[in-house]
Amino acid sequence: MAAREPHEHVAHGVRRSDAYHWMRRLDAPVLDHLAREREWYDVATGHLGPLVQELRAEMTGRVPATDSSVSWPQHGYSYYTTLPEGREYVQLSRRRDTADPAPEPELLLDANVLAAGSDYLELGQLKVSPSGSVLAYSVDLTGDEEYVLRFRSLDSGLDLADEVPGTGYGGAWAADSSAFFYTTHDELWRQDQVWLHVLGTPSSSDVLVLEEPDERFEVMVRLTRSGELVVLWAESRDTSEVWVVPATAPLTAPVSVGGRRPGVEYHAEHAGDELLIVTNAEEAEFSLMACAVPTSSATPWRAVREPDAGERLESVEAFASHVVLTARFAGHPRLRLVPASSLAAPGTVVDPVSPIASVAVSRNEEYSATSVLVVDESYLMPPVWSAVPFATGTRTQVHRTEAPGFTPSAYVGTVETFPAPDGTTVPATVLRHAATPLDGTAPCVIYGYGAYESVFPDAEWDPAIPSLLDRGLVYVHAHVRGGGELGRHWWLSGRLSQKQHTFDDHLAVARGLADGLVDPARIATRGLSAGGLLQGAVLSQEPSRWRAVVAEVPFVDVLTTMLDRTIPLTVNEWDEWGDPSRPEDYAWMAAYSPYDNLPAPGARPDLLVTGAVHDARVMVWEPAKWVAALRETDPEWAPRCLFRVETGAGAHVGPAGRFAHLAYEAEVYAWLLDRLSVTPHGG
Repeated sequence: MAAREPHEHVAHGVRRSDAYHWMRRLDAPVLDHLAREREWYDVATGHLGPLVQELRAEMTGRVPATDSSVSWPQHGYSYYTTLPEGREYVQLSRRRDTADPAPEPELLLDANVLAAGSDYLELGQLKVSPSGSVLAYSVDLTGDEEYVLRFRSLDSGLDLADEVPGTGYGGAWAADSSAFFYTTHDELWRQDQVWLHVLGTPSSSDVLVLEEPDERFEVMVRLTRSGELVVLWAESRDTSEVWVVPATAPLTAPVSVGGRRPGVEYHAEHAGDELLIVTNAEEAEFSLMACAVPTSSATPWRAVREPDAGERLESVEAFASHVVLTARFAGHPRLRLVPASSLAAPGTVVDPVSPIASVAVSRNEEYSATSVLVVDESYLMPPVWSAVPFATGTRTQVHRTEAPGFTPSAYVGTVETFPAPDGTTVPATVLRHAATPLDGTAPCVIYGYGAYESVFPDAEWDPAIPSLLDRGLVYVHAHVRGGGELGRHWWLSGRLSQKQHTFDDHLAVARGLADGLVDPARIATRGLSAGGLLQGAVLSQEPSRWRAVVAEVPFVDVLTTMLDRTIPLTVNEWDEWGDPSRPEDYAWMAAYSPYDNLPAPGARPDLLVTGAVHDARVMVWEPAKWVAALRETDPEWAPRCLFRVETGAGAHVGPAGRFAHLAYEAEVYAWLLDRLSVTPHGG
């Protein structure tokens, strides 16, 4: 059991005892405690070693030994990435677009070389200059989402002297390739500044382009596909502002596109002499508007398209002759190809290839392209890339990811619906092997997220899942409120004071499955981050429902974190969860915060919790405190609660690298199979 130190939180006259508050110090005693947690996890799961190795071999066997991405044309070259045999990370290469049928490839960057000597690597920027002569790239070697920005000469293959530490996400080249826009964060890990670095000068002389003082907002920067405008934007959870800078004049002061209005979100894309704007200014599920490119102050917006019935418009991709609208319709992604000269036209709809699949715009760098590259995939279908000509709207396959040994026809995927307590219909994707009946006998794993209007994951191929299905498990993705599956209203009805709907929906899916479809005594549930909060809440609210729970980097100490604005990313989360300095918000958050609502002892399921010391989004002390409190309040159950903590390099979403990630999945799935009493080869 972890040591206890008296500590009390007081807010609105309410006192909360917190004997594990000391863990947030992350000093030597805390790190020692976390190291012992990892040692105990390794011992407690040691008997699963053979099963972990078996699963790992199966999962990696569905990954091609060597794989290349689809190529994308840009400035006279075709670029592509390659995963070499046995290596964790990609190589970036290119070929010159010439009449030569087989031009020699150029290796530009090998991330495996960058990762040498490190346990972790994440690439951030990977942007070639308009001249094609310099590569801007950034690297995170710890998992804390802080990147070192570097520049490589593609003529010599050597890095330039320029190096910028402490950068974030987003970046854009100036038109003449002489300067690069990038972001930095404040001490609370909020991206709050956009800077301009001129090649050949020290980073100490970089120019501050934009600074965002409001702690609810984060900034980003990108280059439009036209290459003519640099777009900067600041956004909170429900409000945004966009600025533009001519790429040919990077030192020009940013000009706002539409100012900032509370509750109004918008994003802009350059198309000809206009900006196309996706916004909720006039429609709750967003609509398409346009304005002249502002040069000194914002220009009037005008509606250019009636909202398409039943669709939540998400973004617009502009090309010279057409635009591609991305939306969600009836719970699924949808693309719509519309002539740029007739934006009100119905256009051509490109839907997913099956009810459990997704379709998305892939990497398209050429503004003058006559087709758009899209990618189709599903839980049971590896990614397939197709060129879709604007003139026809029909797919022509150009690339696919192979999955050795995987036979899609051996599996069944459907979308089922279940009634929530308030009568809302909750969809869920249900996956199984064709030989596994839905007759109440099979074990089941339910995945859930439900936050930020995000669809996580969005029908993505996962080479790990078939290893569960092959052993007779049913795998379910519950599309609960708080996510974005069914549009903006689906998110609004699962955030702030409505957050309980997220938990009700997840429990409703579990109850519906237990009612004759799967074995009610062998249901497990899993989720990450905000999905980890979901796991903590449903564990507290209905512990006997679950045989096992996997809560990955869970956001479980809701009140303590959201009351402390010195913790990274707290203030800009208030629009999602609430601001507990307000009594009303405090009350609804206190009602579900897992750390403050521990389940009664005696009927708890087995629990696997994960965390990472370098996690910049959910501080490792949150899961550490939760685990300690759970064990203290049920000592007999305590050995069934495991904490897998990354004490070295490691990120919010787990290990990096294609094989390291699958090794982690093999650990989690081995534990689940063991807890669900599934034999190594099925049962």
